[in-house]
Amino acid sequence: MHPALAVGLVFSGCCSNVVFLELLARKFPGCGNIVTFVQFLFIAAEGFIFQANFGRKRPAIPIRYYVIMVTMFFTVSVVNNYALNLNISMPLHMIFRSGSLIANMILGIIILKKRYSTSKYLSIALVSIGIFICTLMSAKQVASQSISNEEDGLASFLWWLLGIAALTFALLLSARMGIFQETLYKEYGKHSKEALFYNHALPLPGFLLLAPDIYNHAVMFSQSELFQLPLLGVQMPIMCFYLLMNVITQYVCIRGVFILTTECPSLTVTLVVTLRKFLSLIFSILYFNNSFTSWHWIGTLLVFVGTLLYTEVWNSIKTAPRKDPKEAKKD
Repeated sequence: MHPALAVGLVFSGCCSNVVFLELLARKFPGCGNIVTFVQFLFIAAEGFIFQANFGRKRPAIPIRYYVIMVTMFFTVSVVNNYALNLNISMPLHMIFRSGSLIANMILGIIILKKRYSTSKYLSIALVSIGIFICTLMSAKQVASQSISNEEDGLASFLWWLLGIAALTFALLLSARMGIFQETLYKEYGKHSKEALFYNHALPLPGFLLLAPDIYNHAVMFSQSELFQLPLLGVQMPIMCFYLLMNVITQYVCIRGVFILTTECPSLTVTLVVTLRKFLSLIFSILYFNNSFTSWHWIGTLLVFVGTLLYTEVWNSIKTAPRKDPKEAKKD
């Protein structure tokens, strides 16, 4: 698949996925475990049928490497979603996840001994600062509201610190996983569909540890108000509808990400995912009628300039072949 199509899947799937996740989290802030479980179950079932051929197809990459990758992937997914239970707002949640660009570059330099051009360092800094400004301004607004309504300020702050620690751990582990995937694909070839299946199928037994919480939220979802599906005329609990749409959009998103990991370097994949998070934040602000200050526009400009700098658009324009005047007249 062409990388451009994969980028389209990432932006369309992930941006819409964030909307349904926020709709779920606003009603039930502790629903991260059931969301993660249903996402993993859906993608694993699809991969078992169409990729693994009901278990008859042998993996191209040894299972032991998938176990390592899965351990990191499962941990990152659960910790990121569970952080929403620890007094972490959605905008603040995006601050740390947008920091993956810098984490990926630092670990790439330390582990892979990579060296980047000055323009790459500058572009990553601009994108990260721009997203940090936007999310920080949103986080301040949410924090001021929660503090004014919070009776036990110290307990709330301690839970918030634990959430920050959890997000920091997930950030570093996610960057390490990206580098591990890159080295793995260089050795064994590109197998994005296979990696997608095993990364979601192997962790499923781990959700037994979270079974009580998953069951309780399943009951609460089933008792939510009814919603009539457009065109079909079928009614279902609205929280179940949000969960269904979250799973479908997550599949589109993660499929695009795994395709990108086989076609592009880990830093490029991280940049695409980070830009997606930025657009998701902007869309979330507009969709949920959150304020958009001048600081948000400054952050938007920094992200846009950083993206152009990273993709070296100006160099591509300068070095683009020009038609000979005589050939132009013939045309």
